[in-house]
Order: sequence, then C-alpha cells, then structure tokens
Amino acid sequence: MSIHWPDIVDGTWPAARYERLGPFQLREGQGGGSRVSAANALDTVAEADIDAAEAAMQAMGQKRIFCLRPGDEAFDAQLTTRGYDVLDPVNIYACPVDHLTDLPIPRVTVFPTWEPLAIMREIWTQGGIGPARIAVMERAKGPKTGLLLRRDDHAAGTGFVAIQDGIAMVHALEILPEYRRQGLGNWAMRAAAFWARDNGADTLSVICTKANDGANGLYHALGMEIVGEYHYRQLVQGESLT
Repeated sequence: MSIHWPDIVDGTWPAARYERLGPFQLREGQGGGSRVSAANALDTVAEADIDAAEAAMQAMGQKRIFCLRPGDEAFDAQLTTRGYDVLDPVNIYACPVDHLTDLPIPRVTVFPTWEPLAIMREIWTQGGIGPARIAVMERAKGPKTGLLLRRDDHAAGTGFVAIQDGIAMVHALEILPEYRRQGLGNWAMRAAAFWARDNGADTLSVICTKANDGANGLYHALGMEIVGEYHYRQLVQGESLT
C-alpha cells in the first residue's frame, strides 16, 4: 500500500481549519507556521485561481504561501513567474519502527509524556516553538506524546510524536544548544520508535529541512530513507503581514 505523505503530515501536525477553494486546499494556521498555513494544489491551476487563493490567505491574516510537491512542476513555474521565492525545501524520512527498537534506551534519558511539562514548553520556546505551534500539537486527534530528554540530571530537549494511519511522525524535536552532539537526537528517535510500536504504528517518520545538515546526517545514520520531499513558495513582495 502506498503512503500518501501529505495526509500523514496533516494528521500529525494539523491546521486549525481546512477549506477547499477551486483547485486549492487552504489551511488556516493561526500562527503555527508554514506547514499549517500553506495552500496546496489538488488540480490544474489557472492564474485567476491563484489570485483567489492569495486573497483568501490574506483575508485569514496569513502570508501568501503555497506547498509544492512532486508533480506540481507546472504550478511551481507559475509561481516563479509571479515572483514567489522558494522557502524551506524539506525531506521526509521513514523506516520501520523495528529498525530503531534494537537497542534499549538508557535509563532516565527519554520520558514520553502528554500533556507537555512546563520545562518542555520552555525548551520549545527557546527554539522558537511557541504557543501557536503547541496548539498544533494539541489539535492532533490520534495517539500522541511529548518526549522529555534528559542529560546529567537536567532537562536537555523535547519533541512531539503523533500517529496517523499507522505511521508515527516526529515533530518539533528541539535539543538545548549545550546538549547537542551528545547523542540525544539518536535516543529521541529510538524512544519515539518504541512509543510508536507500543501504540500500534509500524513506521516511524520525520520531516527535516534540506539545509539542516546535522539532522539529515542523524536520520541517514539511523538508517532512515528519504520517502518524499516538498518545498514552499512565498510571495514577500509588498508583504506587510507579520
């Protein structure tokens, strides 16, 4: 069975509201970032359709931003002509959960917990993941958990995992600067795999910007494979929204 990765992303990191407008699916993100605010094309796009989508996004108080996936090359060219800039190309990685459950997690290293503890919220805030993105996590309807990472008896990082259609996806993995490059990312992903297995998922996945060399290196080292990709295009010319 082929996996429709956009459905996994939407299920584990949902927008506040979805709306069909012509050939587009619009997302209302309520400040939760590009992933929950970008529109995507479901059919052939005419220039008037783009005009309407732009107006609708601005009416929501959002920037004009679209998500482009493989197969969207003609639409991508239309946006290029209109002056849209490429933003945050990403890779989607995945592997069977049992690939990462071969080693036990060291004691007191990772604690799955939901609701997020205050220290988890503080770590996310330091990494730019504020209340609007935590609201995204709260909207996820399937099984979900936070991950509290510890090192030397101190909180060192946090993350979020949710399941859609038997696939667990890791989001918002944030490790405090002083604890990076100490193996915590590895243990976080392995702990996510154990939690995913125990909650009925058979696949673990994660999204990573292509520019994040450290994270891409980690997922490659764990034996995860690139199973999808996408990028955004955003129009900033004349943009006054924040």
